[in-house]
Amino acid sequence: MFETEFEFTLPKGYIDSDGNLHRKGIMRLSTAIDEISPLRDPRVKSNPAYATIIILSRVIARLGALSEITPMVVENFFAQDLSYLQDFYRQINGLESQQPRSEETRLLA
Repeated sequence: MFETEFEFTLPKGYIDSDGNLHRKGIMRLSTAIDEISPLRDPRVKSNPAYATIIILSRVIARLGALSEITPMVVENFFAQDLSYLQDFYRQINGLESQQPRSEETRLLA
């Protein structure tokens, strides 16, 4: 069996409404529905970059004492933490080393 959940530590951390700092978390591997589901969301239709927020809220299984990570939580991450999580997501899902395909290569795939 292979790992499906990975621990991470945010560089800055998320500060909740009570002032508690949350830095350590767990991210699970992404599934196809995690990538497809955001495309139906009206926030993504009006701003495609918002897909990142929704995807991260789906794959972060835990952050500190928080067991539910909503898009509103991810919206309030510091920019450095958001960038870190995007890189971490690509790394654990094996997307980091993929080279962009040329049009010809895509047609052959």
